[in-house]
Amino acid sequence: MNRTINIIAFACLAWVLVPPAAHAGLFEREQPTVIVVEQFIEMHTGPGRGYPVFYVAAEGERLVLLKRRTDWFKVRLNRGDYIEKEGWIRSAAIDGTIDERGEPVEFYSAGIGDFATRRFELGFGGGAFDGARTLEGYAAWAMTPNISLRLNATQILGSFSEGIMGTANVVMVPFPQWRVSPFFSIGTGIIHTEPQTTVVQAEDRTDEIASAGLGANIYLTRRFVLNLEYRRHTLFTSRDDNEEVDQWKAGFSFFLGRR
Repeated sequence: MNRTINIIAFACLAWVLVPPAAHAGLFEREQPTVIVVEQFIEMHTGPGRGYPVFYVAAEGERLVLLKRRTDWFKVRLNRGDYIEKEGWIRSAAIDGTIDERGEPVEFYSAGIGDFATRRFELGFGGGAFDGARTLEGYAAWAMTPNISLRLNATQILGSFSEGIMGTANVVMVPFPQWRVSPFFSIGTGIIHTEPQTTVVQAEDRTDEIASAGLGANIYLTRRFVLNLEYRRHTLFTSRDDNEEVDQWKAGFSFFLGRR
């Protein structure tokens, strides 16, 4: 069980940290060609202003796009059979080129306004559940700019017991266009608790759970968002009384897709 939740959490973390690599795969398959229309474009040895300029592509020359890394493109310049150079240029310079049909080239970079038009969101984080440490991954589908369906998988790591919790939630974001955007959520699910072997007369438990929460999405850059949330859980136990549990968590998410 713990292995399963670790795999889910690792997958969510990979989605958050690796998405720029998707651009590389796209250019490796298609390798579009653009034509320089400015007087020149500087080519750097690496993807950053700190790397030196080693060559200048002149007006009319063709650049083959090989891969993208954040605001930089790796390109290949071909000048017949005798000159072939590869280097990095800024995306702003690419926006000043044309394609082979003569149309202006513009590569889109996500901004704060794109959160409202997102289609999917993936996140990973951690926090505390009734004093125990937690690791959590989630995936969400935005039905509208203000309402999302979210599936959470949480591993609970306590001193006397461990557990796994899965919930389905409805998340309401009143102001998705704000850089610091509050949200509210309600959800239901199941929590399974496994006491440590050192605890005497303790049994495994599987209980239904309902929750309500509030938090904030803090837009960072491009498609990355910092998430802070407080949730109040009600555990419907098999005993006569239910349990109320507080959960605090923080994490990062990555959104993608546009309507």
